[in-house]
Amino acid sequence: MNHRSWSLLLALFLTGSVSALASGWYGTHATAAVSDPFVALRVARIASSGPITGFDLTTLDGGTVHSKELVGKVVLLNFWATWCGPCKEEMPSLARIQSQFDSTQFQVVTVTTDMHPQGIKQFLDHLGIRLPVLFDENEDVSRSFMVRGLPTTVLITQDGRAVGRAVGPRAWDSEESVALIQHVLDGMK
Repeated sequence: MNHRSWSLLLALFLTGSVSALASGWYGTHATAAVSDPFVALRVARIASSGPITGFDLTTLDGGTVHSKELVGKVVLLNFWATWCGPCKEEMPSLARIQSQFDSTQFQVVTVTTDMHPQGIKQFLDHLGIRLPVLFDENEDVSRSFMVRGLPTTVLITQDGRAVGRAVGPRAWDSEESVALIQHVLDGMK
């Protein structure tokens, strides 16, 4: 490409950029991305037509949690394992986000296929974390949520529909997370 072609290409680019700035295109689209709490936290939206598949899982203390018990709350369902470094790193932020909301409206629930209750208890006690831990022994729940990597977190509405999915660790106690949870609690208006 000769000098004249480069000059023409640069002029066209600059003209387009100035026009986009003058029309407010950049500002409008940047604001839209930032104002969308799913985008701000890099949580993929899930188009869901109905409620999640029901489940009954054993808890760390030997009880049972039925998914229908969670209906009426926004649920952050976190799949993790003690051998997963990023999972262990994000666990304290999950406990902190739980403490920021009323537990009658919002619940963090963790699910693991790691079948070492004593090791899990020691890990949680060491960090002072009190979150429900459910055991997915047959991995049925993990499969139903298409968990392929850990950590994976699924956001579920009060009526039991999965609306968001995050693969990889997040700072769940960040401003963006609080805004996302509040957005779902408010009916995503």
